[in-house]
Amino acid sequence: MFRLAVFALALALASASLDANWLIYKKTHEKSYDEREDAVRHLIWKTNLQKIELHNELYAQGLSSYYMGENHLTDMTSEEVNRMIKGLKINRKLNPGNYTSGLYKDSLPAAVDWREKNVVTKVKDQLDCMSCWAFSATGAVEGAHAIATKQLVSLSEENLMDCRSKAGCSEGGFMDDAFAYIIKNKGIDTEDSYQYVAKDEPCAFKPDSVGATITSFTDITSGSEDELQKAVAEKGPVSVGIDANHDSFMSYKGGIYDEPNCSSKELDHGVLVVGYGSKDGKDYWI
Repeated sequence: MFRLAVFALALALASASLDANWLIYKKTHEKSYDEREDAVRHLIWKTNLQKIELHNELYAQGLSSYYMGENHLTDMTSEEVNRMIKGLKINRKLNPGNYTSGLYKDSLPAAVDWREKNVVTKVKDQLDCMSCWAFSATGAVEGAHAIATKQLVSLSEENLMDCRSKAGCSEGGFMDDAFAYIIKNKGIDTEDSYQYVAKDEPCAFKPDSVGATITSFTDITSGSEDELQKAVAEKGPVSVGIDANHDSFMSYKGGIYDEPNCSSKELDHGVLVVGYGSKDGKDYWI
């Protein structure tokens, strides 16, 4: 009876601790639910925490190269997160340019990090909007502009969403289309002049608020890491598409992310590569 009572007390304390942490989580991430949804979100949060803890045990044992952690997505299902971030819509067969010539991997730097060169803006949040493609595109143009002019200017994702695709938040888009729009439009507005609201709005481009422009762009061969490494080393930050349809991605916190089930063909999320390197014999992209 005594052992049973102690066990019951331990369970009660653990449950109370989880309940307190749930309150802290909601306050930290500014979340508020009615009673019914709160119960559902609480259960999802606890389930995801268990997955995080199990994975981090593997990391602690040296069996995984990355660790996971709680974030603003932890009380959401993977299906909900995927609907939110899967905004990359590759709408045609890619036609790589001539960037494939002269690949001499041994002559490239062993490591590159464009963040150290002041050509990458701070990390931005796309919120509940399928606008990853726009953030990926602005990141590449911001980098190219900063390298060319020595001035880092944050550019407007909302400009691309409203004026290029007209449904870039609700239906997604493609980085190549964003680049083509900027060329045809003779520029893209600054972030300050055309701020992000995470929803589809009427186009409000202002020619006098252009922050940068480009004259051309080139696609590298899909899946070629050698070409990507050369482009990052010689040109700057590069827009890429990745497979983000994994629980591990939504909870990633640090280390070298290596998802064994990641696909090189089922690409659904636009991101920005700003460098590369190697640690303990394991290559990585930044």
